[in-house]
Amino acid sequence: MFQFMRYVYEVYKEMSFSRAARNLFISQPSLSTAVKKEEERIGHLIFDRSTNPIKLTEIGQAYIRSVEKILETENNFKNYVNDLENLKNGTLFIGGTNFFVSYVLPPLLSRFSGRYPMVQTQLIEASTEELKEKLNAGILDLLLDNSTLDEEIYGRTTIQEEHLLLAVPKEFSSNSKAADYALTAGDVKEGRHLETEMKAVPIRLFQDEPFLLLREGNDTRERAVHICKAARFVPGIRLELDQQITAYNLACHGMGISFVGDSLIRNVPDTDSLLFYKLDNQDSVRQISFYYRKNRYCPKAMEVFLEMIDCG
Repeated sequence: MFQFMRYVYEVYKEMSFSRAARNLFISQPSLSTAVKKEEERIGHLIFDRSTNPIKLTEIGQAYIRSVEKILETENNFKNYVNDLENLKNGTLFIGGTNFFVSYVLPPLLSRFSGRYPMVQTQLIEASTEELKEKLNAGILDLLLDNSTLDEEIYGRTTIQEEHLLLAVPKEFSSNSKAADYALTAGDVKEGRHLETEMKAVPIRLFQDEPFLLLREGNDTRERAVHICKAARFVPGIRLELDQQITAYNLACHGMGISFVGDSLIRNVPDTDSLLFYKLDNQDSVRQISFYYRKNRYCPKAMEVFLEMIDCG
């Protein structure tokens, strides 16, 4: 049908079977047969062959209007695909928790938008579990998180390593026993906790203090429990929370001890109300990564965004 449609349209443009045949690189009898088959298919003549030059019948005029709409749609689609390939349009859906959306994503998105201003970026902020569901459902292209997801299901592009620290309200008396291990927010921002000569705190020094933990199922919660278990104590939980930034802010107000990543401390204003402690446990180190579903169509915008991240 579509080949015949193009043949008919070429005859219409030239109003001549012979000239149209030359343009199409086919013989005039073959072209005449093709046009006749199309007329038989629709049950009406498209061309009035009794005139010289030929002209369209009333049905032929309606037919050509329809063909032009089809050709316009096809051309628009080709332009759309071309624009996508050159990232002149498209949409990228990224999800993250409050902290990642507020502090980690902005500089990355600013750089990406600077290069590809016509690509729209949609951000979804929620808990890790909610975001994982959206990633699985295809609502998200990418999930930025510090959890470890199943590598058989998810691909990942890591952007940085994160170290969990203990954030303890300065007013807590247990700090006096851990004075040799204490760090300020400024120390963490300078990377002193990463220096080999900086000693990790014996976390049992704080076993009698109240803790602010994230809810079960959260990666930070699981790591915190493992760290405490390795130190042979069960933390007394004052509050269970959804977001790491919330636990941090409550710790700043003396509500309890929280486990926070150094990436958070580097991105929030300095505080004089907390002391920070290095942890010596394999669970205190993790990766911040963009996750995506394997074996799923990869939009061009997502592909280029991840390449940009990889290249720094």
